[in-house]
Amino acid sequence: MRINSTEVLGQAIRARRKELGYSQQQMADYCGCGTRFISDLENGKETIQFGKALGVASMLGLDLSIDVRGGAR
Repeated sequence: MRINSTEVLGQAIRARRKELGYSQQQMADYCGCGTRFISDLENGKETIQFGKALGVASMLGLDLSIDVRGGAR
């Protein structure tokens, strides 16, 4: 999945959380953050803290990568 917006990141996080059968409360507890953060992340809020977002993704077994677009240096 290409992550090119906070909305797409949120959709990926939500889909994986549900696939694993976790509630937002369980994810918040596992990641040491609040349910509001998980909700904001899943809803694509643009002002989320990136470090926390990476932590949530990691807890769900998701990796993010950066690729150089074709022709870019």
